[in-house]
Amino acid sequence: MDRRLTYLTVALVVILAIFLLLVYVGGTVLGIERLQTGENPLLRFAFVVLGLLIALVIYWLTRENPVWEIGTRQVVYMAIGAALYAIFSYLFNGTVFVVPSVSQVALRPAIAIPMFFGYAFGPVVGFFTGAVGNMFGDALTGFGLSPQWSIGNGLVGLIAGMVNLFPDRRKSMNTVLVLSVILAVLATVVFFLNRNVPNMLYFAPEQGIFGDQQISLFAGLSAIVGLILVVAVRYLFASNEDVAAAVTWSMLGNLLGIGFAAISDIWINGFPFAVAIVGEFLPAAGPNLIFAAILVPLLVAAYSAVQRQAGR
Repeated sequence: MDRRLTYLTVALVVILAIFLLLVYVGGTVLGIERLQTGENPLLRFAFVVLGLLIALVIYWLTRENPVWEIGTRQVVYMAIGAALYAIFSYLFNGTVFVVPSVSQVALRPAIAIPMFFGYAFGPVVGFFTGAVGNMFGDALTGFGLSPQWSIGNGLVGLIAGMVNLFPDRRKSMNTVLVLSVILAVLATVVFFLNRNVPNMLYFAPEQGIFGDQQISLFAGLSAIVGLILVVAVRYLFASNEDVAAAVTWSMLGNLLGIGFAAISDIWINGFPFAVAIVGEFLPAAGPNLIFAAILVPLLVAAYSAVQRQAGR
């Protein structure tokens, strides 16, 4: 077996093993409530496996590219990225900045971490950082585990790291931009056609209760707002290809990764398509785009400065 394929397979198996240990051993055997998944655990893990297979297929189609190299350095970055994402997800998740949504959705500036780690250190590092970091972050938060959403976060980092698969960065950014515009516009159209979607859950931390509330107009438009900010960064930093590429590919990773997680709940939780998009995708993906536009350039600029000081 090809060495890269072997190492990638090991990384994916480790992710699956971590998920299974947390859910089965921690949630089922030990009965720890915060490590339980709720209904349809087998279906949740079916989507976990699907996400892992997506990563494997992307590798197989681009296996000649050195971006898939996994060595000691990448393993260290995986551990650091996952730990940082778990900690900051915990700090900003839960009751800190909660938005009305079908499920418990909070504003998560920490999403910039798997985006940056994927871009800077490769798609495998980004995938591991997003998936494992989100899983442990959810475990620390205590609202239960959603493995398919953790895989969705992993896909965010994976796709952000795919930028180096294409020799012509500028051309690839233009293609990514077009795809992202289409996805953001379609999701926003679904919002306007379904603004009165029932059964929107809202968590009020001060009362400690759930109630019914529709998402706000800003939340419904957040994908477009985030898109505009990302496009602005893309062209304001046209002379800095690193920043422009990082934020553009992070945008696509966010839309596809969070979209994967939200769509999976159509089968897992029985949500209608409109509820999955309006009640889950937009409240999560929209704010993520805003954070991507603001925080990813800062992280890339800081990393570039460190590299220059190190003489690389």
